[in-house]
Amino acid sequence: METALQKGMEYANVSEVAALIRSGDVSSIELTRLMLDRIEKMNGLLNAFITVTAESALEQAAKADSELADGHDRGPLHGIPVAIKDLIDTQGVLTTGGSKHYKNRVPESDATVVARLREAGAVILGKTGLHEMAFGSTSINPFFDAVSNPWKLDHHPGGSSGGSAVAVAAGLAYAALGTDTGCSVRQPAQCCGIVGHKPTFGLVSKAGVLPLVSSMDHVGPITRCVRDVGLVLQTIAGADHGDPLTLSGSVNDFLECLEEPIDGAVIGIPRDYFFEGGDFEVVDIVDKSLAVFSDLGAHLKEVKFPDCTPAYEAADATFSEIVDANGDALKEDPEGFSNEFRQRYRSVAQYRGKAYEAAQIYRQAFKSEVENVMQHCDVLATPTSTVAAAPIQSQPSDHAKERRKNCCIFNFTGQPSISIPCGFTQAGLPVGLMLTGGVLKDSTVLRFARAFELATPWHRRHPPETLEQ
Repeated sequence: METALQKGMEYANVSEVAALIRSGDVSSIELTRLMLDRIEKMNGLLNAFITVTAESALEQAAKADSELADGHDRGPLHGIPVAIKDLIDTQGVLTTGGSKHYKNRVPESDATVVARLREAGAVILGKTGLHEMAFGSTSINPFFDAVSNPWKLDHHPGGSSGGSAVAVAAGLAYAALGTDTGCSVRQPAQCCGIVGHKPTFGLVSKAGVLPLVSSMDHVGPITRCVRDVGLVLQTIAGADHGDPLTLSGSVNDFLECLEEPIDGAVIGIPRDYFFEGGDFEVVDIVDKSLAVFSDLGAHLKEVKFPDCTPAYEAADATFSEIVDANGDALKEDPEGFSNEFRQRYRSVAQYRGKAYEAAQIYRQAFKSEVENVMQHCDVLATPTSTVAAAPIQSQPSDHAKERRKNCCIFNFTGQPSISIPCGFTQAGLPVGLMLTGGVLKDSTVLRFARAFELATPWHRRHPPETLEQ
């Protein structure tokens, strides 16, 4: 039997390595050393990690092995090495938000999601790079340098959770946590050819996560396959008194119906706005991938979606909540933030007041219209973004909006939304398909994503081996 120490197993999924641990073919210590060795070898090229916690990771792995040997099994993440975006608090470990202002910030406690991962026995490898304060979509950071895309090192990996996406895509972690305010889990998942899920708003606690836009911030899993999303989401979801915006009630079993057939289901295709603009090649790859659902017995139905242009503008106005999140720090230490951050801050802060209030009134009306659309389909299918990753040194001027315009709509509404790989451009860059469901229909979204994944080869492709040389 192959073990995780053999070539290729660095790209195994969580279920596979969990089975190897329990069969005794490999230990958590061995898996953790494998990941740490790869980080040491490749992080100089990728810049995926800001902080690597090698010593504590090995201690956690040894504890996991000891517990399993004693018959104490904490579940499917027990002994699995994972990575955490450097926006999410980890007790005793530097957590910078990708900002000079927080360069010496060491939290005294874990964010709720990290605490839940630890309770599940996961091994924390370290903290991953990001766009400064999660306020951007390339992970080009003026203080910690740019994170590189493992498919093309001179290209960005998407953002803001670029480091987490790169860690998973390059085989440096088996899963990672990111945050998503406008696109920041799903868009890097697209750029790196992996899976990223933005849960229903309020399903996952944000306690202990540096805020950006409170009513649009989400924490979500980044993994190599849809099943792994379900495993991580099952662990981190649920009400939390530390975050009053979390939803009450029990959490669904995200794996129970994961592989049920989708024949007879309806896939809504909102072509206006979502399939417009950007690169024709990217949009065409997504469009052609939709035939997979027909082959699986689902019905493709073009749906009339409410006009998303004013919704995108209202989402921009909602970003003025950044004043609450970062206003005091910016006044206290303006030089602790980059010129880019300060300029973007000013561009959205202007909406504070009546413009913000009007945006929230519109938001409720828009959400009601979207709910009406969702009554006629099980999920929506769109491009994650209408552009692929671009060179770090030559960002096309039109890409900024195109990277986020599709994803951002569902931060505005709070609906669950996932990006899964659906093909590659002629230049060898990954393209993502985004599936979106109704509020609290995360299980449905995962089921449709899993059906597509099992019928296609894209999630089994990995970055070129030259990266490792």
